[in-house]
Amino acid sequence: MNLLIDIGNTHTDMALATSRRVSRTVRFPTEDWYSKKYEGHISGVTGKTQVQQALCSSVVPSATQKAKTFLTGSGLRFNLLTCNNCGLKIDYPRPKTIGADRLANAIGAIDEFGTPVIVVDFGTAVTFDIINNKGVYVGGVIAPGLSAMTDYLHEKTALLPQIELRNPRRLIGKSTEEAMQIGAIHGYRAMIQGLLKQICESLKSTSVPTVATGGCAKLVCRNAPEFTAIRPRLTLSGLRLASNRIN
Repeated sequence: MNLLIDIGNTHTDMALATSRRVSRTVRFPTEDWYSKKYEGHISGVTGKTQVQQALCSSVVPSATQKAKTFLTGSGLRFNLLTCNNCGLKIDYPRPKTIGADRLANAIGAIDEFGTPVIVVDFGTAVTFDIINNKGVYVGGVIAPGLSAMTDYLHEKTALLPQIELRNPRRLIGKSTEEAMQIGAIHGYRAMIQGLLKQICESLKSTSVPTVATGGCAKLVCRNAPEFTAIRPRLTLSGLRLASNRIN
């Protein structure tokens, strides 16, 4: 069994995996890496299972170091997913700057949907990752995440409140909160749709399989015809596939 760890800016996802499937998944705040709560999360996932190695994708170097120190101290091999060991063909000027979670997403999407394929990850930032019809990772787009955008409005204005993210019932708001929800959800969908249209045009294709993942994927992509599928565990699936090659 392998331990998979995806350390994001806001949350960390962790799971056990065999060569064929992901199981026993847990999500916890990434800040837990700094309070030793992570030890309980790790033991809760691993239990008495014999684990051979850990494979980690991370965008938070300080949390990565905490994970590495603890796990190697526990006798596990600790590997980081990188552009050098991910197995992807990459056409990018500085491949080392590509987030490891984005590489894992690409691996998972190619395995299930083939190429070309687009992955949209709705996390703290929303990222688009594009793999062309030759199976080459060619780049992407990064925009503010949905929560980051609404939090910014609340923090930088005197009268706009903190809002709960949910699907608005109509397109014309009858309150400040409803108007903000419409701007967030429908405005965000329109941005995503516009970007996907232009990306497909750049790939010289009218339609490219597009996979959504991340915390807000279901909220934003529900009933959106541009998306082929929603895969909440895509990053972990990509890490599982990569762990089969990395020993």
